[in-house]
Amino acid sequence: MTLVSLNLHHDRDDWPSRRRHIAGELKRLRPDVIALQEVIERDGVPNQAAWLAAALGYDYEFASVDPIGAAKRYGNALLTRRPVLARHQRLLQPLDDFRIAAHVRIDVQGQPVNVYVTHLNERVDASGTRIRTRQVADLLRFIAVTDDEQPVVIAGDFNSAADAIDLGALRKGYGDSYGSVHSDPDGVVVSTLNMEIYPKPRRIDHVFFQQQRVLAREARLLFDTPYAAGRWASDHYGVWTRLQLAPAPQAATAVSPVGQQP
Repeated sequence: MTLVSLNLHHDRDDWPSRRRHIAGELKRLRPDVIALQEVIERDGVPNQAAWLAAALGYDYEFASVDPIGAAKRYGNALLTRRPVLARHQRLLQPLDDFRIAAHVRIDVQGQPVNVYVTHLNERVDASGTRIRTRQVADLLRFIAVTDDEQPVVIAGDFNSAADAIDLGALRKGYGDSYGSVHSDPDGVVVSTLNMEIYPKPRRIDHVFFQQQRVLAREARLLFDTPYAAGRWASDHYGVWTRLQLAPAPQAATAVSPVGQQP
């Protein structure tokens, strides 16, 4: 299974040009799932996830805290070329931070897989750490009631390093796909923030996989070079990963002693 995660930077910086470039690269890659953050829908800008899904021939699930019919809706989305078996959304605590998670269960060649996308609080101070810790806890509760005991993959803009304290609860059961495949050189921070825009490198966009159920085989950055002079796909780089899925472990069958009924 292949997956791309990308923060779209909503409709900033000539979205019509950017979307053609993004759609072209995604059409070339044909990932099973695309996880998008900062997706916008407003007057004059059709829903970005819907536009990309139509361009690629994918199904999609868009999640926003803004109600249907609002003048502007902003949120996250999952696009997939695989059959969708289930869909869910959840507003994340604390509700006044206006964050949401979306879920689709897809069929990957007969194997159901649960995929989630979210975008956590962006503050870099202690209050941001506290909020993200609470959001991660709520995200895990959401997963617990929707995963149907099938493999889980979680993608998004976490606004935090994979090994940060605020993602500690997530790391207990999930691996970081890029970090599992690559060892960062000493003193070098690989960034998913566009270094032409941000002054400090940070790897905050992640694809987490459920340990014991999924393995990360490949991972790399996408959209990390300009597509034209001074033009970039987004203010974030994308993350592409190839995952190997494992079926659910089979429960041991009890064998009754001879002559006794179970």
